[in-house]
Amino acid sequence: MSNLDAGPVTVIGLGLMGQALAGAFLRDGRPTTVWNRTAGKGEALVAQGARLAGSVGEAVAAAPLVVVCVSDHDAVHGLLEPLGDVLDGRVLVNLSSGTSQAARETAGQVAKRGGTYLAGAIMAVPATIGTADATIVYSGPRAAFDQHEPALRCLAGGTAYLGADHGLAALHEVAVLSLMWNILNGFLHGAALLGAAGVNASAFVPLAKEGVSTVGAWLEGYARQIDEGAYPALDSTIDTHLAAMEHVVAESETLGVDAELPRFVKALAERAVAGGRGGDGYAAMIEWFRTPASA
Repeated sequence: MSNLDAGPVTVIGLGLMGQALAGAFLRDGRPTTVWNRTAGKGEALVAQGARLAGSVGEAVAAAPLVVVCVSDHDAVHGLLEPLGDVLDGRVLVNLSSGTSQAARETAGQVAKRGGTYLAGAIMAVPATIGTADATIVYSGPRAAFDQHEPALRCLAGGTAYLGADHGLAALHEVAVLSLMWNILNGFLHGAALLGAAGVNASAFVPLAKEGVSTVGAWLEGYARQIDEGAYPALDSTIDTHLAAMEHVVAESETLGVDAELPRFVKALAERAVAGGRGGDGYAAMIEWFRTPASA
């Protein structure tokens, strides 16, 4: 695709995701410089028109927009350490995974070198980068995001700015990861229960997807209750949920399936009931997630 207004960009880190990011920039017609500790990983991109820099400093100097996608923030700091003032006046977009605190610390490192930092979080697999199926969120200075939004939008159909706090992108990422693992663990435990009765996991999928869709439809109502701090029992109370949780524990034990997960879920509900929330809707469980058990 030709884009006559496309400015140059640099991509540092050429793992599967970094290669996908650089490929999307190239398809958008952007002069793209790439660098990786193992130079061989850039060969396919060079064949597509990318320029392979000889050093990380040369790569940063090649473009006003520098996108980094490496293993973690420690690796980013290692790359920044020898750069001196080459970042001065440039925007560094870090798409490496990490915590919100790590993002704020990296922002400080970039600022010391005269650069502007945008934190990003990729919520997609490499194969979807550059398509409408990918989502990437960003946080940091709004002016930097607005300046480079056209370039960033060629990476993902779902491109969103979350706010000035550099930690917001990572915080949203870990929140989504928590959601993902809880959904997957629930599916796997349910498949284990059915498997004990000889039911294939594939046969469980249609009903499981319907259940996930049903729960998804509840989220907006739950979010309103959380934001308002009031938890009316629109469907059933935590007391009612607790009784059903006991059935899951008992069924697991009877079938010889590990009951640790449902026991844990039941223990959380018991804490809420002991705290006087038994008559509230399930969204009231947020009050217990907000406070560590040790407190």
